[in-house]
Amino acid sequence: MSMLAAATLAATALVGQAATASAAPQQTAPQQSTPRPATSQPADVPAEFGTDWHDPITATPPVTKPSTKSCQVTLAETEFRDFTPYKGSYTPPKGCGDRWSKVVLRLEGKVKGRQFDRLGYLHIGGVEVLRTSTPEPSPDGIAWNVEKDVTRYSDTLRADQPVDMLIGNVVDSTYTGVIAVKATLTFYAAEPHAKRQQSAGIPDRVLTLDDGKLTTPRNSERVVAEVYATGSGGGCEEFWYLAVPDGVPYSCKGDGGPYREVQISVDGKLAGIASPFPNVWTGGWSNPFLWYVIPAPGAFDVRPLQYDLTPFAGLLDDGRPHQIDVSVVGVPKGQSGWSVPVNVLVWQDGGSSHVTGALTGHHESEPANSTTYTPGTNQYRLDAEGGHKLTVSGYVNTSHGRVATTVTRDLAASTTHRWAEGENDDALKGTWTDRQTVVSGHHTTRTNRTYTMDGATTLDAANRLRTVIDLGDRAETGRSTGAGGTAWTVLDDTYTGDASYTAGVPRDQRHATGTSRERYRLSGPDGCYDHELATAQGALTVDRTRC
Repeated sequence: MSMLAAATLAATALVGQAATASAAPQQTAPQQSTPRPATSQPADVPAEFGTDWHDPITATPPVTKPSTKSCQVTLAETEFRDFTPYKGSYTPPKGCGDRWSKVVLRLEGKVKGRQFDRLGYLHIGGVEVLRTSTPEPSPDGIAWNVEKDVTRYSDTLRADQPVDMLIGNVVDSTYTGVIAVKATLTFYAAEPHAKRQQSAGIPDRVLTLDDGKLTTPRNSERVVAEVYATGSGGGCEEFWYLAVPDGVPYSCKGDGGPYREVQISVDGKLAGIASPFPNVWTGGWSNPFLWYVIPAPGAFDVRPLQYDLTPFAGLLDDGRPHQIDVSVVGVPKGQSGWSVPVNVLVWQDGGSSHVTGALTGHHESEPANSTTYTPGTNQYRLDAEGGHKLTVSGYVNTSHGRVATTVTRDLAASTTHRWAEGENDDALKGTWTDRQTVVSGHHTTRTNRTYTMDGATTLDAANRLRTVIDLGDRAETGRSTGAGGTAWTVLDDTYTGDASYTAGVPRDQRHATGTSRERYRLSGPDGCYDHELATAQGALTVDRTRC
């Protein structure tokens, strides 16, 4: 999408949609960035979007729930009309104990009328437990929900806490959509004879920064930071992957181009690197008709970036506050546009009051960031490559012996951006990889993530705006087994969409059409999950599960 196309969308967002319609299954789209030819529909399928459509859904797996006793607590029930945060309080549930087998957050939302996509967060005791975005509504109204396993925040949930929630919104005579939400927590009592939390992978402590400072318990033996990094809505950093260097004729600039990298440092020393996920919100790529029913992967539940800081545990365990900073490489100096809240998860050594240790190794490659600009008569092209590698090692002396940890992170990005004069044709094809290996004691964990984007927006002579896009979120996670092998879990979440409408005309002349498809596959030692959805003109046409 281009900034010009985004401006066209903003100007025409007031126009609305055409007559109501049902739909037929989408034709699978080829993997290319140029627009696909329109496909014919069966005669009984209405030709365009109406004033209402199927409620938003995703193909992601539901949170599994234990069969133990459950207790529910309401965190917030409110409406968002402006940028005033909701302030409330949380009290732990009675009747389900204070050690839980699972805690599930559920966010339910409703909105109708006319509104843009909005970003939001939910904090409990200062800990960010959810970062989300909203769907754009139909005139008749939609409802949606998000479920998330938040068991890892159990330490925070054992005490009374303030609740802070915001979905920034604008409501006036034009943008009429008031966002109503209800957020609840459901606690499932621990299984009989449950193992210690640490063996289940749940941290003992969940910490937040105090004016950028972190003070950990002195017996911390494992430390993981998570950062809910998102480019802001409405500005160029929402579309950071389209940025170009100074001197190249395109509306969004980057410090050297589109390469972005989210870094975390401890006392000024680089401690972790990560590739941000190329989030697309529900108004993204100038075409909300792509996302009305199926949002892009991760749009409703933003996955935090995780950094294993265990090599720094010996340094952090000195009882003093340490400076923790998060920065985004590539953002032009003095320009805002990223939100990077930090939670810190800590596992403690129950057999020791003070764990000692040291940082023993620190090596990073020279960061790579290059662009090649190719001008043409009416076509422009920017090829960009970037990457970085970091290896950090350290050890801690625990009650069960010395444990050495080495964390290696390797990032790479490759994009090809093509656009026409005036940016009314715009296309991007990109691949981002983020590979991490953690060797701690006798255990090795490998995580290989790959994100892909292949899309194009065109505005033809008849003012018909069309967007065609494919998105991919893939991950392979391998954990060493006691037999010397590796148990792998593979995730593959793919989205394809094709939507068009006539810009700048009254509602009954927009003739909007759109098809979308998502398939979410997960396989590993615990089995497999395979769910596929497809839509056309806002109607659900495929809802298929395999495995």
